[in-house]
Amino acid sequence: MTKRLLLIAHAPSPNLLALKNAVLRGARHPDISDIEVTEKSAFDAAPNDVLAADGLILGTPENLAYMSGALKDFFDRAYYGVIERTEGLPYAIYIRAGQNGGDGTKFAVEKIVTGLRWRSVQAPLIMGGPYDITFEAQCEDLGLTMAAGLEAGVF
Repeated sequence: MTKRLLLIAHAPSPNLLALKNAVLRGARHPDISDIEVTEKSAFDAAPNDVLAADGLILGTPENLAYMSGALKDFFDRAYYGVIERTEGLPYAIYIRAGQNGGDGTKFAVEKIVTGLRWRSVQAPLIMGGPYDITFEAQCEDLGLTMAAGLEAGVF
């Protein structure tokens, strides 16, 4: 039975687009066969997208020690449409942090997903400081691990 992995990301810059594409590359690895990977921008994702997903990856830049406005907008629009209907949904997050280190963003997202009772299945991937090409490999690993875990029934 095919499972659905949904990536919801805000990628307004070339670096963030590279990270999003790396997650997708990992999730669509040729060794993964029973996972349908869908991606939506944070502006376009809707409650029905989440309700149809078996797992979720969230991606956001850190903006002023907080998640992007786009991801916050997604949560504002989707929260009541998915609460109590997605309890236990496995999720992972990646955060492209700058100078602030990502802790504020991590805390803000975790407050919301705790209310939704989603289940974190990987430590948040926080990539701080100047952009480093190795961030892309880390994102690819995150996508692969999430897809493989869903496929194997671990998540």
